Amino acid sequence: MDEVLSQYVGVAVIAMPIKSVLERLWEVEPEAELWWDSSPLVFGGFRRRLIERAPDKPLMAAWLDRLYSPNNRPEENLLRGVTTNPRLSFNAVKENPEQWTAWIDAWIGNEGCTDPETVFWETYKEVIRRGALALMPQFLASGRKHGFHSAQADPRCRLDPERMTAQGVELHRLSPNIMIKIPGTQEGYEAIRRLTALGIPTNNTISLVIPQFLACMSAVAEGLREARAAGVDLSGWRSVITAMSSRFGTLGDLHHQAAERGIALSETDVRWAEIALIKKACTLVRSHPAYRGKMLVSSMRVSPIVGGEAHVWHLEKLAGADLVFTLPPAFLEALLLKTPNLEFTRQFEEPVPGPVLEKLLKIPYFERGLREDGYAPAEFNTHPALLSTARDFCVATQGMVEFVAARIAAAAAR
Repeated sequence: MDEVLSQYVGVAVIAMPIKSVLERLWEVEPEAELWWDSSPLVFGGFRRRLIERAPDKPLMAAWLDRLYSPNNRPEENLLRGVTTNPRLSFNAVKENPEQWTAWIDAWIGNEGCTDPETVFWETYKEVIRRGALALMPQFLASGRKHGFHSAQADPRCRLDPERMTAQGVELHRLSPNIMIKIPGTQEGYEAIRRLTALGIPTNNTISLVIPQFLACMSAVAEGLREARAAGVDLSGWRSVITAMSSRFGTLGDLHHQAAERGIALSETDVRWAEIALIKKACTLVRSHPAYRGKMLVSSMRVSPIVGGEAHVWHLEKLAGADLVFTLPPAFLEALLLKTPNLEFTRQFEEPVPGPVLEKLLKIPYFERGLREDGYAPAEFNTHPALLSTARDFCVATQGMVEFVAARIAAAAAR
């Protein structure tokens, strides 16, 4: 939260309009979807804390309740799905440590298990199962179109298609609305093909560049062909491809290679680089002969500052596109508190400014990422932003393993 908000400390909070910024975004393209980028189990706590900080508490409560409330009719919720990862699932445990400590201790006692990895996996599955249960009313009311809960395969096995496939099958068995997140490694696309062939919905995570997006489309198309040939039920199947927008611009070699070439990159240039990839990806999705799915935009930022005002180009420049915007708590808080008056028009079809694109294309990191044949599949695994993100996910996973290991130790000491 502080990472997103700190640059806006001291910015005056202005009068809030009746419709939230996200309601106005959605009205530009009602087929676009807003997803919560965290476990549903933490939304209640997030809601309480944000209302406490809001200058107009009743209005903030109304905005949040129109986004998501278990008291709404399922079709009334503006949030249409959920995406998580091990860190976000661990956050759900840390949000209510007493409850989860009791659950873990009971599971250890009942099963007599002392293996931290086994207890971690069972705890992780229970977090996912409870989150998916919260979305089942929307899943059923929408005819299995909305209400998906993304659950990520263990990021430590991102180079093992057999394990990722087996974990995807196991997670999906918990609830039919569980969508399996698989990383954009060469092996990950093989797992996506296999899961699709089984009729299991997938979310391609840690994907950053056009060649990865195309690899996912091909894997899904092949999996669908196999599924149809085998008579697999696809009524509850979906595919989304996650473009990790700001991770491409900040975790890779964009700035380093620009500096090597004497190219000065502004904040707006970096945002345009990320937006250019997503615009092209959405166009490729629409024109693909066999892929059926959507792009999903994650890792968005309140950025850039233009004329002293905070903008959100990841939303503004993509308004009007039929894609999924996924909203982590910190980003959603920044939107509602710091940019409540943003207005949107259909800017998706507007091209990246010519001089900006010309500058960016001089940087190999960007040029290769935008080019359809810029990376061979074997090169996906060593993309610097993929490696950095995968390390983050693995560290978070290990944190959850250590948490349950402490409970095993406590049980042994009793």
